[in-house]
Amino acid sequence: MPIKNAIEKLATQGKKHGLPKVIKIDKKLSKRWGTGTCVIPDPKEVDALMKDVPKGKLTTINDIRVKLAQKHKATISCPITTGIFASISAHAAEEMRNSGKKQITPYWRTLKVGGEINPKYPGGVSYQRKILEKEGHKVKERGSRVFVLDYETKLVK
Repeated sequence: MPIKNAIEKLATQGKKHGLPKVIKIDKKLSKRWGTGTCVIPDPKEVDALMKDVPKGKLTTINDIRVKLAQKHKATISCPITTGIFASISAHAAEEMRNSGKKQITPYWRTLKVGGEINPKYPGGVSYQRKILEKEGHKVKERGSRVFVLDYETKLVK
């Protein structure tokens, strides 16, 4: 039976694929990622770190990757799967909101590198921008991209 929604993906993908798992970085990937080990996290781990960001604070996908790598004693956390799982978490949160749940993962507080708002999250940049500004963050457009100003000062420790 195929998975129908992001809530189900968030709940089942880790177990289905035996995640988390730590792998040795092979020669092909070492040119981009360096040497050592790479953790492929469980989607629920990514969601949990995103959930821990309180109102008024922010995190970045790279900060999440660092925490996951430390937790699993790996050199890095996979940038591809961590990003995919953050997106699944964001879409699951909106599915939960649409079904009436009030407490959802505040995915809009998880930014891309450099404080950029992720256009692939639900509602796109304009929706997230409204929420972030309501929470007191200053936002600025740079060309077609949108960034939270001084995001570094608001990062969760």
